Amino acid sequence: MRPRAPAVGADIEGTLIRRDDPGYEDARTGAVWNEVTPPRCPELIVRAATEADVVHAVTWARAQGLRVAMCSGGHNWSGSPLRDGGLLLDLSGLRRCGITPARGHDPATATVGPAVTGQDLVAALTPHGLAFPVGHCPTVAVGGFLLSGGLGWNSRAWGASCADVREIRAVTADGRTVICSDTEHPDLFWAARGAGPGFCAAVTGFRLALHPHPASVLTTALTFPLADVRQVTEWAEPLARRLPPYVETAFVLAASGPPATSAPRGPRITVAATAFAATEHEARQALEPFADCPFGACAVTRQLPTPVSFAALHEGAAAIWPPAHRYAADTLWSPESHATQLTRIADAVAHAPSGKSLVLSPVQPVSQEPALLRNMAFAPLGASYLVCYAVWEDPAGDQDNARWLRDTMAAADPRGEGSHYIAETDLEADPARARRSYAPATWDRLQEIKAQWDPENLFHSYLAP
Repeated sequence: MRPRAPAVGADIEGTLIRRDDPGYEDARTGAVWNEVTPPRCPELIVRAATEADVVHAVTWARAQGLRVAMCSGGHNWSGSPLRDGGLLLDLSGLRRCGITPARGHDPATATVGPAVTGQDLVAALTPHGLAFPVGHCPTVAVGGFLLSGGLGWNSRAWGASCADVREIRAVTADGRTVICSDTEHPDLFWAARGAGPGFCAAVTGFRLALHPHPASVLTTALTFPLADVRQVTEWAEPLARRLPPYVETAFVLAASGPPATSAPRGPRITVAATAFAATEHEARQALEPFADCPFGACAVTRQLPTPVSFAALHEGAAAIWPPAHRYAADTLWSPESHATQLTRIADAVAHAPSGKSLVLSPVQPVSQEPALLRNMAFAPLGASYLVCYAVWEDPAGDQDNARWLRDTMAAADPRGEGSHYIAETDLEADPARARRSYAPATWDRLQEIKAQWDPENLFHSYLAP
């Protein structure tokens, strides 16, 4: 029998669950949104109800010599918050969300807890005519999303989501609560905007700058047989790069698509574009080039420009990433074109073991304006970007789908020269995965900040094989 850890203390308002407690396994698996739960087991799980709980848990763990991992929404595909031993600090109860209206030259802001999801934020902001580049999947919590940088809706115009983080509240390894911004503890603030699951403190709140809600949001899409991948990408990629920054364009390679009058069921490539414009006229004008596709008659399906809301966009994304499924994912920033990358892996997608698997490849997924990349650890690391998702339901398919993901990513980057996005990369693929998610100088600075703020390595760093 494993010795039971002493109590964290009577001051905890949330819940303490030890490894031998009846509810432990539900709490452990519940910390990962993915149905694939890694076989890693913390000794204790603390579900914080308040910021004070976080302070008590961190202080107690340090006194006990236990390392700390954190989760806010559990969407990390590698299950990074689950570590053997130590304490898992579950922040999913910190869901406060308050809005401060604009005053003079100061924009409207939102103060949010790390467990507020994209759909929570949309619901809170829309009635006020406000918006934020929330994650594409509605149930992603802002904690891990913003700490990793954040590639959200309309990020090509608004920048990485972390660019709109104005301030964070964090509990440091010595149990202090600090406020970090451009002027207060700027080194920790810089790291909080991109360090992802290697961040060396527990963030309990974010203050976010908000945007006026676009007056018109329109979306359009054309879907073709996947065999047309080169033709589609060579036409649409240069087109997408010429469009105004408020147009978000993405390729989606799907392992299976429904039958249509012009094609049987089979693998597909879709080019989808969404305009977040100041007027409906601007939105329609920006999307007009997609109606002039020179081989549009070959499309399996075509969606004409249609008004949508952020909530509707989230509904569409939820169909792509449904709950109660098993997932594996990996990312690639590459100097090569989308046409080269996607043509290279089209055959692998067509032969995926699960028809639900897909590759998402947005064109210019984030603004590269210097002002919107200032003072942050996050940076786009290539000319093209893709995320490969293995999506399946049967546990018997775990090995085949995991192998397919890694084989497909190896085909996409045959020389192993690409970089990664820390939020969704396969951290267990190789020991260098986390390091290759950053420019060398950025990685070195992250290590220096970790050593300064967490010299005893209380907080778990990046997950590695």
